[in-house]
Amino acid sequence: MTLAEMQAQLDALLAARFRGVRSTTYDGKTVTYGSDAEMARAIADLEARIAAAGGANPKRRVTRLYAEKGL
Repeated sequence: MTLAEMQAQLDALLAARFRGVRSTTYDGKTVTYGSDAEMARAIADLEARIAAAGGANPKRRVTRLYAEKGL
């Protein structure tokens, strides 16, 4: 599965969950989830796969240093 396909499937899952629907159709296949928790696990799995494929930038903490004379 390509990165674009995974992102499209994630978008479809998030949209279905937002609408309160537990089934989604992607690429001609219909998937029905038993509960919201099961759908949440599928979303988390897709997010992890996308991050592992390099499709998401990891959250980075930025520290900016500056100095002042204290006047």
